[in-house]
Amino acid sequence: MSTTNDGPGTRAPAAQNPGAAKPRLVCVGAIAGAHGVRGAVKVKSFTAAAADVTAYGPLSDESGKRRFVLTPIGQARGEILARIDGVEDRDQAEALRGTRLYADRASFPAPDEDEFYHADLIGLAAEDRDGAALGVVRAVYNHGAGDMVEIALRAGGTALVPFTKAAVPVIDLQGGRVVVEMPQEAGEASDA
Repeated sequence: MSTTNDGPGTRAPAAQNPGAAKPRLVCVGAIAGAHGVRGAVKVKSFTAAAADVTAYGPLSDESGKRRFVLTPIGQARGEILARIDGVEDRDQAEALRGTRLYADRASFPAPDEDEFYHADLIGLAAEDRDGAALGVVRAVYNHGAGDMVEIALRAGGTALVPFTKAAVPVIDLQGGRVVVEMPQEAGEASDA
């Protein structure tokens, strides 16, 4: 089992709940600043392949009210260089610094079998094998040693669980739940 990082690798906005009526937005990058004097921008990509930040069609800000059509023009120091329709000079480009760029989850390709997008997991109910509520999936992390699922425990605090078939044997996206085998030490809530 694995996850595809479709966001900054931290927490997704609460609006990314399965079954939400409005489009679910997934953060795919952020404008890092201006590039040159003709309105180009540097984009920090949060997608698996940096160039894919422009592959999902028009992007928006977190509210979904501002649309950005990006045209890639190059790459430098791990960032994508792009033009944005309507941005004509350095001042306009610089004013967008820090703007996070969101794509509609529906524009993403279907993940491979046993692969999941972070945004699809965050917000799912976490249950034990008997169906007792444990909490809610709050985040998915990967710090190099494999994916970890953070569960906001119903009893308070959080627990980190390895995202493996042994620890998370059932992922029911349609049912909005995961079954979690809590490690003994994870049963003790942390204040993180």
